[in-house]
Amino acid sequence: MDSQNKGRGNDEQWLGDDDFLEFTQNDPVGARNLRLTLEKLAEGGAGETTQEMAREVLSGRIGLRQAVTVPAYSEALVQGMQPFKEKWEELSDSEREELAAQGQRDYEQQERELREERAAEERKRNGGNPPRHSGGWTL
Repeated sequence: MDSQNKGRGNDEQWLGDDDFLEFTQNDPVGARNLRLTLEKLAEGGAGETTQEMAREVLSGRIGLRQAVTVPAYSEALVQGMQPFKEKWEELSDSEREELAAQGQRDYEQQERELREERAAEERKRNGGNPPRHSGGWTL
């Protein structure tokens, strides 16, 4: 488990990116975005019920699939998404296409950042040496 020490004022361990890979078809960027979204929800800006659900999932006390089957949690999520759904429906096709293109650019940037972060972690584990399988030849 790739856990994060995130308890926001306590020592509670929160799940890490790798714990959400199964929900993102093993996409590390998607897993990180899912975790970050849950962390934002856990801060409480989307209401107490959604905050509770996010904290329960991040702590591992309830799985994400199980959480969305809890009526109070699923209702809060649907209600919270309603303004975004309405806004999306108001957009023109070209505005939607631009948002999709921006989303793709953002995703690619996050992917680069994640690769760089992981390479730095690998170098740190290897005492400052480049990753063993970096694709380049060394003697």
